[in-house]
Amino acid sequence: MNFVTNTVDETIDIGIKLGKALRPGDLVCLDGDLGSGKTHLTKGIALGLGIRDHITSPTFNIVNEYDGRLKFYHFDVYRVNDPDEIAAIGFDEYIFSDAASVIEWADYIRDLIPEEHIQIQITKESETRRNISIQWFGKRYDYLKEALK
Repeated sequence: MNFVTNTVDETIDIGIKLGKALRPGDLVCLDGDLGSGKTHLTKGIALGLGIRDHITSPTFNIVNEYDGRLKFYHFDVYRVNDPDEIAAIGFDEYIFSDAASVIEWADYIRDLIPEEHIQIQITKESETRRNISIQWFGKRYDYLKEALK
């Protein structure tokens, strides 16, 4: 499923749709270059989960936790040098819980990502234009076909 956005608000709106649809235990993996909009999409997901806190990328502490319709874990693994580093913080306990989780820079820890997950690639086409490609792996995510229309 592909979306094209021309403003930050449009990117956030796609995140809101996704956040409203997420179910307990869902895992969203985000990839894209610096400045592509990963954190803006995550802000939308949080809004869709009913979270009104200020969402920032947890670059230096790896994960931030929020409470909304579901507990929400927001990971940023940009500075992770070794997959063992993220495993040491109890990564499996986070992502195999009843919370919804988003991982920015998921490619950095690809070996730790379960087979069933939502994969989002954001491509920066211009200063304002973004291509957002959403794929899901595993039947548990088939509900997204309807939810993201």
